[in-house]
Amino acid sequence: MSERKSFALRLDPLLYDALERAAAGDLRSINAEIEILLREALARRGIKVGQSDAPKRGRPPKA
Repeated sequence: MSERKSFALRLDPLLYDALERAAAGDLRSINAEIEILLREALARRGIKVGQSDAPKRGRPPKA
């Protein structure tokens, strides 16, 4: 499994609540929601971010 970078992130409680609502609406974790929002913001600035070769989650395809 690929290594994920972790770090502490301090957020305003109202911002966290908004992130929590957005994540719940998209059926994502808050971490996944933040990651998607960061990727979208970087793309709007013209910064291309590739995807790592992390294994797919869930059931493996039928052979």
